Amino acid sequence: MQSNIRLFRIWGIPIGLSFSWFVIFGLVTWSLATGFFPTALPELSGAGYAVLGLVTSLLFFGSVLAHELGHAYVAQRHGIPVRSITLHLLGGLAQIGREPATAGAEFRIAIAGPLVSLVLAGLFAVLSVADQAVPVLGPLTSWLARINLLLVLFNLIPGFPLDGGRVLRAIVWKLTANAHRATRIAAVIGQVVAFSFIGVGVVSLFGGAASNGLWLIFIGWFLQSAASGSYAQARLEQELEGVTAGQVMQRERVEIPAATTVEQLAGPLGAGQEQRLYFVGDEDDIEGMVTAADIARVPRSLWPFTRVEQIMTPIQRLLGIQAQTALLEALQQMEEAQVTQAPVFAEGRVVGLLSRDQVLRFIRSRVGAAA
Repeated sequence: MQSNIRLFRIWGIPIGLSFSWFVIFGLVTWSLATGFFPTALPELSGAGYAVLGLVTSLLFFGSVLAHELGHAYVAQRHGIPVRSITLHLLGGLAQIGREPATAGAEFRIAIAGPLVSLVLAGLFAVLSVADQAVPVLGPLTSWLARINLLLVLFNLIPGFPLDGGRVLRAIVWKLTANAHRATRIAAVIGQVVAFSFIGVGVVSLFGGAASNGLWLIFIGWFLQSAASGSYAQARLEQELEGVTAGQVMQRERVEIPAATTVEQLAGPLGAGQEQRLYFVGDEDDIEGMVTAADIARVPRSLWPFTRVEQIMTPIQRLLGIQAQTALLEALQQMEEAQVTQAPVFAEGRVVGLLSRDQVLRFIRSRVGAAA
């Protein structure tokens, strides 16, 4: 899930909001201001309830952010990049750059979020006792203690991709020494949990609790979609196991001398080959790459006087993938570097080009053949 609104960075991680977050933020604030606080503090005014609802809701989502930061901190400690943290309709999501390499790392990353929420629940519980002398603060911290505890319990439901499902996957992974099998098992259990949510939601819907029923159905649908996607991902990873970048890369490539002018190069580009990419140099000494985007940045009047070596990206600055690298690992490297194509090396020489579109075509053909 991508952030629609970027807020700030923590530990270099972009923190943002999805537009859907405003819906749940408004619902939580309204529920607190019109239901919880008027019951707990009947002597306050409507404006007081609104302020308390707003402050408590902000603290709640601060707790959700702390939960995700727990995952992010442990992931970074294991050398796994965290691309972003997004608060959305169903809570928060820390998007990590790649899957953990071991069952132990998976377990520690998964359990970190619930542990942070558990600590927060205990902290707010202690504060709620201490705040009894201040009538306004007691209900606020008491509610936050309960909601953080509920956050722990909900996330530890063994339904992948919830934290509990990831903990389950880590345990199965450790027992079976097979990450793909562990993911499939956790994803299937996740689907069972999701359909259980939907079933309880349907019963609640026809039993008179329409709002609760609809909410449970929505959560179940979300979990079922996520679990199905995880199952498909596990099957794909198993199907591509043993495939290397060198087996999928495009071996044919166009090499041009470094002294070639942009005007000389723009001819074929202007003839319907805008997506072409050129290696600068020769087979034994590739100096860099130049694309149509590089040419587009050069003013037309300077084309006759600009050499491609002046606008190319030097080979040292490009992501280089080794031919023996596993295809899925190569894709992760490209994702982390935020590039769609990369040169492939073998024995220190460029031997081909790997592009995301090419990989997707290979995956489609491989999955289609398997089906």
